[in-house]
Amino acid sequence: MKLPVALTIAGSDSGGGAGIQADLKTFAAFGVHGTSAITAITAQNTLTVTEIHEIPVRTIRAQIDAVVSDIGVQAAKTGMLSSAAIIQAVSAAIQDHGIKNLVVDPVMVAKGGARLLHHDAIAALYTYLLPLAAVVTPNMPEAEMLLGRSLSTLEDRRQAARDLVALGLRAVVVKGGHADTDATDVYWDGREMVELQGRRFDTKNTHGSGCAFSAAIAAGLAKGQEPLQAVRAAKVFISAAIENSLELGRGHGPVNPMFGQMPD
Repeated sequence: MKLPVALTIAGSDSGGGAGIQADLKTFAAFGVHGTSAITAITAQNTLTVTEIHEIPVRTIRAQIDAVVSDIGVQAAKTGMLSSAAIIQAVSAAIQDHGIKNLVVDPVMVAKGGARLLHHDAIAALYTYLLPLAAVVTPNMPEAEMLLGRSLSTLEDRRQAARDLVALGLRAVVVKGGHADTDATDVYWDGREMVELQGRRFDTKNTHGSGCAFSAAIAAGLAKGQEPLQAVRAAKVFISAAIENSLELGRGHGPVNPMFGQMPD
């Protein structure tokens, strides 16, 4: 059996709800073989992040090189890239290996509030990584940090998507999960604006939703889908993963990428 291969370049979540753990589950759910390059080890649970250990840049690059040189990669996604040095190293590896199907989830803050991106790394994100992405998937707080202004309405999301693409990005999905009313995501690639409506579920268990969503897009790209097609499928997938989220721990439980494998 031969499967498409996707690579996640992200942090490890010891609670198993986000990061590479969520990404690999999502790849498996889409019938894609998942590979990984770990950028940081976090000690975390549903309540908080208690410690972060950044992996040396040389080791991050070695992981990417090892996977691509032997197994090959049809698509990749990035998650937690906490420092400017890590962002530059990952960007160089993406370019050196000619990975075109790249999804960037600009992870900045954990669900419990811990900051996962150094302040001085945002400029590196703009300069080195975002221009390489086929799709960038900021939630509303992340889009606010990237643009330096607050977002609240659906029209704010539309304009944010336009402004981010105007800065040189190929395609953007500004996610609406943090909105007070609708949960509409806005996709814009400079040609077509599409609003992806979704149901809002009464649950606090949304840990890892951004990771699973971006991983689902990467899985679609690895299977040969066009960006918008992959984004549409990812929206359906993440809605089901939230609807079937897991009641674990005492804080924000995780979404469930393996909902299709649940026992009767």
